[in-house]
Amino acid sequence: MAAAGSGARAGHENWSSRSAFILAAVGSAVGLGNMWRFPAEAGENGGGAFVLFYIFCVLLIGLPVLLSEVLIGRHGQANAPESVRRVARDSKASEGWSVLASMGVFAAFLILSFYCVVGGWVIYYIGVFASDLFQTGLTGGAFEGRAAEDIEGLLPSLFGNGGLMVGLNLGFLAVTMFFVSRGVSSGIEWVAVYLMPLFFLLFLGITIYGAFTGNFNEAVAYLFTFDFSKLTGEVMLAAVGQAFFSLSLGVAGMMTYGAYANRETNLGETSGIIASADTGVALLAGLAIFPIVFAAGLSASIGPGLMFQSLPIAFQAMPFGSLIGLAFFIMVFFAALTSSVSLLEAPTAWVFEKFKLARPVATIIVGTGAAVLGALSGWFWGAPVPGVASLALFEGQDLFNVLDGVTAKLFMPIGAILTCIFVGWIADARLIDKENGLDGVLHQTWRALVRYVCPIVLAVILVVGLTG
Repeated sequence: MAAAGSGARAGHENWSSRSAFILAAVGSAVGLGNMWRFPAEAGENGGGAFVLFYIFCVLLIGLPVLLSEVLIGRHGQANAPESVRRVARDSKASEGWSVLASMGVFAAFLILSFYCVVGGWVIYYIGVFASDLFQTGLTGGAFEGRAAEDIEGLLPSLFGNGGLMVGLNLGFLAVTMFFVSRGVSSGIEWVAVYLMPLFFLLFLGITIYGAFTGNFNEAVAYLFTFDFSKLTGEVMLAAVGQAFFSLSLGVAGMMTYGAYANRETNLGETSGIIASADTGVALLAGLAIFPIVFAAGLSASIGPGLMFQSLPIAFQAMPFGSLIGLAFFIMVFFAALTSSVSLLEAPTAWVFEKFKLARPVATIIVGTGAAVLGALSGWFWGAPVPGVASLALFEGQDLFNVLDGVTAKLFMPIGAILTCIFVGWIADARLIDKENGLDGVLHQTWRALVRYVCPIVLAVILVVGLTG
């Protein structure tokens, strides 16, 4: 166990250093939302207009909510619901406000169950590219002699194999459980300190590869030419949602990680670094993927299939395609793992602190529940959920998409709105001022955003998500 920092509660684990906290929090935020969802969203929503508004939303909404969640955790030094209770108690407010964190913990559990399904897809493509590299060697393109339709059909064929989907999901979840069961310093921090630098090294290498072998100029123009005629209401809402979800807000993860931060850590400065790194990774993901896609003459607006279907086709025509494809999906695996660890840690911390269980036992309990839901999602892929799927919001959807919809459209926005109201209006202002690490204009701006702007914008996201 890492030494507790100044002001830490007895017996409570802490990050060994500020840099470890930053790497872990960046790892929590940087995941499939950056590598898979951001390029897909940018491609579907007009490129540069979406990107500009996305950056604006990170500053306007993402960063204020991120700081709010982290400071709650650091003050409480406990699992997310208990941290909210301690802030409420010290503010002489109702401890019932802990429901906002309880919703986040439950949302993290649900997201983990289907997130590991996608993690299984990543493992599948690692195997596909590793096999292809063994057959074709280092220098050639990927999948030599195979038709584009055959490569594009790899993912649908996986969807049709329920047993393989379940096995890959359980494999990814087992790796996640292993690290969480080892605790903060020996497990979660190890993942952050060692895998995140490897992730960034691979990421930089693939971006440079795309710049020299792909159509880098077209990608830059696509991402950073701000055609304001494309900035429609739909594009703006997509950018707000991406900024919010990319930072892993509303799922109690940042509260949980904030609880392991010592009192010397400046939360305002640290939150800024986390948000900047997360945004930078999202932009680099576009610069890594789009040059390769454009060089192959493929469309950027294919949506979620961009990474798992278009990109493998694009690697076919690229030098060292099999090798780069393998490196790319290993990189995505690292990003996915650091985020899944955060998703599992939030409910695990609650279980082992609430019921006084050993951490490995709590990990197994939470992981088993997620494994059951994930297995059902994989096995019954594409099959509408009886009863639930008859509701207008989830009409015809399978369990994977129902879980995704419930968390993204309901639990996460409501939890974030309640967090803003709690921090901005309910918690003792002197307590908050002491924790946030801001002063002067920055402090006043942050407080105005949390009290007025963020709740209103998040409420719009909630309404649109439920009615759109």
